[in-house]
Amino acid sequence: MSDYDTFDDRFGSLIIGSAALERLWTGGRWVEGPVYVPAAKAVLWSDIPEDRLMRYDETSGAVSVFEHPCGYHNGHTLDAFGRVVACEHGGRRISRLGFNGRWETVVDRFDGKRLNSPNDVVVKSDGSLWFSDPSYGIDSDYEGHAADSEIGACNVYRHDPLTGETTAVVIGIDRPNGLAFSPDERILYVSDTSLSDTPAIHAFSVADDGRTLGKDRVFAIAEAGFFDGFRLDRAGNLWTSGGDGVRVYASDGTLLGRINIPETVSNLCFGGPKRNRLYITATSSLYAVFVRAVPADRP
Repeated sequence: MSDYDTFDDRFGSLIIGSAALERLWTGGRWVEGPVYVPAAKAVLWSDIPEDRLMRYDETSGAVSVFEHPCGYHNGHTLDAFGRVVACEHGGRRISRLGFNGRWETVVDRFDGKRLNSPNDVVVKSDGSLWFSDPSYGIDSDYEGHAADSEIGACNVYRHDPLTGETTAVVIGIDRPNGLAFSPDERILYVSDTSLSDTPAIHAFSVADDGRTLGKDRVFAIAEAGFFDGFRLDRAGNLWTSGGDGVRVYASDGTLLGRINIPETVSNLCFGGPKRNRLYITATSSLYAVFVRAVPADRP
């Protein structure tokens, strides 16, 4: 079986036909949340049920446990200072790895109530943190600690680190999960991994104030499994996880092609010295493949 399936001619300009998919590591239970850390020349990712944060050294190919226990981390990103920002199921918070090597709380409550279990997070160019908060980490003890939801809903939030204000920006999606901004930050994409609704990626217009959202439209419907985490490249193409591999959609919603992965994909990120290596977390393994795309720049 080929590593690639092409559905639109535009996909050919995004892949390198001779670049083979590599499995860099295996041995996890459910791996998630990859983030490339340029200063460390490494990829960090979560093995959520094992409550450990893993590290791949791209200079040596060595894999090690970066931290255990880690509060059942899920998604990660970097802030403008290059610090790792994490979604913690166990701590029910967004945390940040400080320059002193200690994890510090960024936000853990909304309207005085504890968050459910933050899942994915992105930092906007104005420094605000936008994150999804489904209940997967409190539904059972498998990926966190079983508990009742204090908020009683699964929302997407915006947190302003300067004022400390946290506002709900998406209400009504059953299980908001992955999220990312378009290159110009005029669209916020959010995946819904609900089993009761049709799994899809929603596209919300960002208001002129940059703080609130407007009209919602369905950007793509999952045809296999569901969409979990995703990233956008510089041209605005959306690279997303799926039950049948990594799917690539143009900004107009056209499915361009698929990178076939032998396990269910959870998330991905761009990395490497030229940012043209796609790192992929899938069920129990970390994969990588070189592509003709690089991540979207900050405005």
